[in-house]
Amino acid sequence: MSASSPAPPRPTPPSPAPPDRTWAHRLAALIAGRRTKWAVLAFWVVLLAALGPLAGRLGDVEENDAASWLPSGAESTQVVELQERFRKDETMLAVVVYERSGGITAADQAKAKADLAQLAQLPGAQQPQGPFPSKDGKALQTLVPMTDVDVIKAVDDARDLAKRGPPGLDAHVTGPAGGGADMIKVFETIDGFLLLAAGSVVIVLLLIIYRSPLLWFVPVLSALVALGLAQSMVYLLAKYAGLTVNGQSAGILTVLVFGVATDYALLLVARYREELHRHRDRHEAMAYALHRAGPAIIASAATVAVGLLCLLFADMNSTAGMGPVAAAGVLTALASMTTLLPALLVIFGRWLFWPLVPRYDEKYLAPEAYEAEHGIWSRIARLVSAHPRAIWALTSVGLVAMTLGLGSLRADGLSDAGQFVDKPDSIAGAEAVGRHFPAGSGSPAVVIAKAPAAGPVAAAIRGTDGVAEVGQPATAAGYVQYEATLRDPADGKAAQDTIDRLRTAVHAVPDAEAKVGGTTATTLDIMRASDRDNKVIIPIVLAVVFLILVALLRALVAPLLMMGSVVLSFLASLGACALIFQHVFGFEGTDAGFPLLAFIFLVALGVDYNIFLMHRVREESQSLGTRRGVIRGLTVTGGVITSAGVVLAATFAALATLPLVSLAEMGFVVAFGVLLDTIIVRSLLLPALSFDIGRRIWTPSRLAKEEPPVEAVPPKVLIG
Repeated sequence: MSASSPAPPRPTPPSPAPPDRTWAHRLAALIAGRRTKWAVLAFWVVLLAALGPLAGRLGDVEENDAASWLPSGAESTQVVELQERFRKDETMLAVVVYERSGGITAADQAKAKADLAQLAQLPGAQQPQGPFPSKDGKALQTLVPMTDVDVIKAVDDARDLAKRGPPGLDAHVTGPAGGGADMIKVFETIDGFLLLAAGSVVIVLLLIIYRSPLLWFVPVLSALVALGLAQSMVYLLAKYAGLTVNGQSAGILTVLVFGVATDYALLLVARYREELHRHRDRHEAMAYALHRAGPAIIASAATVAVGLLCLLFADMNSTAGMGPVAAAGVLTALASMTTLLPALLVIFGRWLFWPLVPRYDEKYLAPEAYEAEHGIWSRIARLVSAHPRAIWALTSVGLVAMTLGLGSLRADGLSDAGQFVDKPDSIAGAEAVGRHFPAGSGSPAVVIAKAPAAGPVAAAIRGTDGVAEVGQPATAAGYVQYEATLRDPADGKAAQDTIDRLRTAVHAVPDAEAKVGGTTATTLDIMRASDRDNKVIIPIVLAVVFLILVALLRALVAPLLMMGSVVLSFLASLGACALIFQHVFGFEGTDAGFPLLAFIFLVALGVDYNIFLMHRVREESQSLGTRRGVIRGLTVTGGVITSAGVVLAATFAALATLPLVSLAEMGFVVAFGVLLDTIIVRSLLLPALSFDIGRRIWTPSRLAKEEPPVEAVPPKVLIG
């Protein structure tokens, strides 16, 4: 070429996408509009001012007693209702136990007797009974009925009083009041601790992910607003609609809102950053980002919320209450992250991304330019496209192997001691009672029957194997009540068997209409209601989630792949965690409702990430072909979805630091399962299956029958 030869013409960059005229795009543009963004912000300010103060009152409506978790039809719940006829105030029994290994001395007896007058003066305390000596002469116990006016203060004062004894005398406060006070203390500290822990984790991870000292503030602020609104909604539902809320559901609400809201923020901000490279106007960029990412976020939220609402079919009030509580959190997170977050992002402008500010550049109008930024995920996509069958086979075998741990899962409930990670005073006291008194002391079975049948009912109780002694009857309003001390520990399997025998015996008394309740009976009814819920709700959730996926992807095969991979991931997580709980943490088992709640969270949240991936795959497949769409979808979403999975796992891991075994196990299994699903299922198993099957995954939609000719081009050419 001579010096005078004209230079070859420069290639013309692709033109920006023409303006989208669909109603969805117009709605997205309205949220992020130059003027309307301020209206969106004003709406949230007014909403928060009106409902925000109610969030702090959520603890006022929590119900943490075991009986309130049961359905009204449970026999133990009916006993609780009948007991109202026998007392003016709701009472719980505190058991003050004094123990000396060498034998109780005269000074010890004098101490216990002197405590009686002061115990009677405690807040809500009624006349104490005792002290009663043990047969082995090594312990004394005093029974103090207490109302629930201020049970924590009453129990704390009783402990301070009882422990001020002669050297060598150990004293504890146990029984339903002591255990209830210890449990309430834990629940009272959960919300503040989880908010601090989840917030700190999210901030640190967003700083790492965004590499910006500024950007993290907007998603965290939006998540806090969503949490406040969710707590206000739950308070109103509990106050005026009879929704059962307990410390467990309130704690899960906190981490769920933070985790889900941050996930949605990561997905939207990633798409917004992508569009800022392609649009000079940030308002237009946000409109495209919200329009393109919105359907996946909405479908994800709908799947999780509907799956959670399936819990309303549960017999257990606590499980049924968890559904609306958690669904409220997901829906408020959706509302905040699709309206408030976009408005704030465009209000603050591009500088929020500093120092890595995304600038408009014509080179980004070509899809390959943005795709090139995802180097590691481009390499993973190449690996999947090169060996799809080997990858899905190996990952499937690995997950199936993990499910073998299910044989170690003991989901038949936790004993009183097994509910705590450490050993509070009430558990130490219960162990002392068990060493020297009938093991069921302080937690008797309660039998209520028609008064005319009092004699035959008493005889039936005394004749039941496992009953150590029967107290004096109390009568009221045509009913008689007996308290039966069980021979075995009230929280053990042997005591539950005694309850079954006792129910059989008293039910057989003619015209008695006898019912058996109490602590052990309540635990037994919880286990049976949970078992029923597992069998009924899991198939309902699977069917509902599958139908949502079919509607979203307009296909049958892809939803089947998504559901199958997520269920396999759930079983693998449950199997692995069962072994970890038993052999690493030393937990005695899990709560009876654990498998169902683990299933709901892991399947719903696991499908979440598959939705993010497959929605993008479908979008790309319409112009690039399915196999090319799988590879590009994995490439451009890999980083943001993995980041979202890490954030959600870290927020749920905050539950694993709590002193309650049920919450610690739930936090651990969800964190483990989300990471397993994010790293293995969504990154390798599902893309490999989709790539291997090809366009047939969209059966019976049009995409399964005809695709762009670009699919004929080898994937390595398209990626490289």
